[in-house]
This record gives sequence, structure tokens and C-alpha cells, in this order.
Amino acid sequence: MNDFFLRSWWVLGLRGAIAILFGVLALMSPGMTLLSLIALFASYALLCGAASLFGAIRNRHATEDWWLPMLLGLFSIGAGAMAVMHPSLTALVLVLLIGANAMVTGVLDIVAAVRLRKTIDDEWLLILNGAMSVVFGALVFLFPGAGAVALIWLISLYAFVTGVLQIGLAFRLRARPGARAQSEERRRTPDRRTSAAH
Repeated sequence: MNDFFLRSWWVLGLRGAIAILFGVLALMSPGMTLLSLIALFASYALLCGAASLFGAIRNRHATEDWWLPMLLGLFSIGAGAMAVMHPSLTALVLVLLIGANAMVTGVLDIVAAVRLRKTIDDEWLLILNGAMSVVFGALVFLFPGAGAVALIWLISLYAFVTGVLQIGLAFRLRARPGARAQSEERRRTPDRRTSAAH
């Protein structure tokens, strides 16, 4: 897991950027229709899931714990796909789907942070991100009947704050010597293969 985050710090950065974009778009359209919210959530979940899944598959030979980000990616893609395949979701079902997605991804982020704590000093960012996701999911389940405007504000705030935390951790991981060394190693590897071929 440590190698995964050092090699794929960009996954966290991309997830963070997508979350911030999702939050800003939701905040800019407080009067959006249910169908628009479903489409926005589906795009968010599918893109975040694809980023995690791609990073996990790309580094499956470099770390033993690559299955954890893969699981996160598959769950997010599943949640997004469900929203796409069932655009007639009721507001209550959509709210519960968003809450479930947040809780599961939050738990997986916390598990990843616990595994990462011996390698970096900034694992608290991932723990805080996961904790916020779990709390957000719990609030959604406890108050599924909250007003549409309140729900949009809550989703926007959650997406924006967790996005900032993920980007912050991504930049801290990118600055670590191990991450730079592995990036340079990946750039040199094709050159060695090419020269060997000649």
C-alpha cells in the first residue's frame, strides 16, 4: 500500500480535483432537478472510480495491497453505473446511494491510511478525509428527508473539503524522495527495453 501511494499519488490528486469540481457544480446549481443531480453524481462516481481502478491495475505488480484501491474503484463505478442505469431513481434512493458511496469509500480510505502511517507523517489527511466521508454518509442516512437545498449544500461542502484534503495529500506524497525516484525509474524503464532490443 505504501508503494501504491508513492507510485500513484496522482490518483488522490485526480480524485480530489473531481470532487472539487463536483462540489462547485452542485453549489452553482442549488435549484437543479433530480435528474441533473443523478447525472452529476454518476459522473463523479464513475470518474473517481475509474481513477482508482486504473491506478490499482497499473501498480498491481508493485504492491501487495493493490486490491484495496481496486475495491474502492469498483464500488464507486458500481454506484455511478446504478445511477446511470436507473435515471428514474427517487430522491430518497439517490440520497441513500450517495450516502452509501461516501461511507464505503471513507472506510476504505481510513484502512489505507492506517497501512500508510508507518511510511509518511501526513496519513492524518487521508484519515480525516475518510472520517469526513463516513460522517457525511451517516448524516445522509440519519436525515434522508432533509430539504433539497440543504442536501445540495451538504453534498457541495463534503465534496469540496474532501477534494482539498486529497489534493493536499497528493502533493505531499509527490514531494517525497521515494515518489520522485519511482517516477524516474518508470521513465527510464522503456529506454532500457528499447536499447536491449537494439
